[in-house]
Amino acid sequence: MRDIEIVRLGPDEGERLREVRLRALRDAPDAFGSSYAREIEFPPRKWAERLANQDSRWWVATRDGADAGLVCVRLEEGAAHLLSMWVAPEARKDGVGSRLVDEAVKWARTTGAEEIGLWAVDENHAARGLYARKGFTRSGKVMALPSNPALMESHYVLSLLFRRARRQDVPAIVAMLADDPLGAQREGDPGDERYLAAFDRIDADPYDELIVAERDGKVVGTMQLTYLAGLSRLGAERCQIEAVRVAASTRGQGLGRKMIAWAIDRARARGCAMVQLTSDRSRTDAHRFYDGLGFTASHVGYKLKLD
Repeated sequence: MRDIEIVRLGPDEGERLREVRLRALRDAPDAFGSSYAREIEFPPRKWAERLANQDSRWWVATRDGADAGLVCVRLEEGAAHLLSMWVAPEARKDGVGSRLVDEAVKWARTTGAEEIGLWAVDENHAARGLYARKGFTRSGKVMALPSNPALMESHYVLSLLFRRARRQDVPAIVAMLADDPLGAQREGDPGDERYLAAFDRIDADPYDELIVAERDGKVVGTMQLTYLAGLSRLGAERCQIEAVRVAASTRGQGLGRKMIAWAIDRARARGCAMVQLTSDRSRTDAHRFYDGLGFTASHVGYKLKLD
């Protein structure tokens, strides 16, 4: 069993940062926007400035006492950015990359940032696979790699506010569904096994996502996204948003607007041609909310209750 440790670099470790970073640039020149030829010329002051920046954090991974990985998180304009990710060739099957990403995301959550983003070269399949396993999804942005314009890279994001629901979230979700006049009439005991059975079915379906908003470790919002296939619009997929709820303690703070904006961005990145939803006729406040987000009341909905 390899001994792996993730260590934050201190302000006086510029030389250590230099050594690991330059090794990364030599080893994987087509993985970074910068180059070895550029950064080898940096004076000691430049490396010290990187570590002194209060909006950045740098970590190295050590494997059996030797530096074998690097990652940085930088805060900018309310978002976190994962940068300079690298794992030494001899450590690439030991879970070092996973540990580095976990540490970066853990710190980003403490900053108040609502998402963390990164760029990955399209041909770097190993990195893209790691980020996918960690929950990052494409934002839809692409560009040429600055250090090698012949290569394209794609932007990925991980929400620090929204995530897929887990089984243990079900009671909190049901409580939010029940916390209004309509929900109070149709929901039951949050511990009812039928809720868990429904969750398991949703969770297993690649075309369904039960999403929660989490703040300070507490679930404070929920919605369900369903991706519908159809022949209409040249066979385009559409995203159905349902069961949007915000906990009473969090209402009036703009969370609902952020939820819908995030769902729209997720649908757009997936390639959906349309986002649609329904709202009960009695929910006039919700109608004004959706109108303000650009939705149009284009259809009349019908339902038939089956006893």
